[in-house]
Amino acid sequence: MTIHQRRSIGFVRIAHTMVALYPKRTVLGLSLFIGQAFLYNAITFGYAQILSTFYGIETHTGYYFAVIAVGNFLGPLLLGHLFDTVGRVPMISATYIGSGVLLLGTAWLFDQGALTAVTLTACWSVVLFVASAGASSAYLTVSEIFPMETRAMAIAFFFAVGTAAGGIAGPLVFSSLVESGVPGDTALAFVIGGLVMIAGGLVEVFLGVKAERKGLEDIAAPLSAAGAPST
Repeated sequence: MTIHQRRSIGFVRIAHTMVALYPKRTVLGLSLFIGQAFLYNAITFGYAQILSTFYGIETHTGYYFAVIAVGNFLGPLLLGHLFDTVGRVPMISATYIGSGVLLLGTAWLFDQGALTAVTLTACWSVVLFVASAGASSAYLTVSEIFPMETRAMAIAFFFAVGTAAGGIAGPLVFSSLVESGVPGDTALAFVIGGLVMIAGGLVEVFLGVKAERKGLEDIAAPLSAAGAPST
């Protein structure tokens, strides 16, 4: 591969590359980041208030957060290698759709009054065990499916947009649902997070890139390579 040296790659060029040359991959990256942002906010936003309102736990809520943090940590640790052996598309779609379905199940159990603070925390630990592996793969995905000159900026761009959508819009929606004190409203917050996560998994099914065990230049040619697509 012949590389033509460039002084710099401007942000406008990077943005145009993602939108014009790789529109499907851009949709994929946005879907993955927005999906995981909504799911995480559905679970963690208002968790302390849920424990207080529905289970009368006013103190030591940090212990419950610690438990779900353990599940969140173990997911990528134990499942991460499968993204290289089984493959990106099946694993990313499975973790996104699987965690979304698990959250929908938790929402139904919560609405039925079948959960205690302990069992709710256990359910969320399982959800985050699966979801965290998928969420980690979102960073992996956008760092390898675009030309090398854009990869660092791609992570920043998708993280910013995904966090803005899930981290701003999500809490605005979830706050009124959690604060109502009605189990059905709080369960609806879980349902929204689960459905958006599932949607991200479905986008991966159709637009995912089989990047496992491939050189990065084979996945996306550098912009400075001779014969690379012009923007």
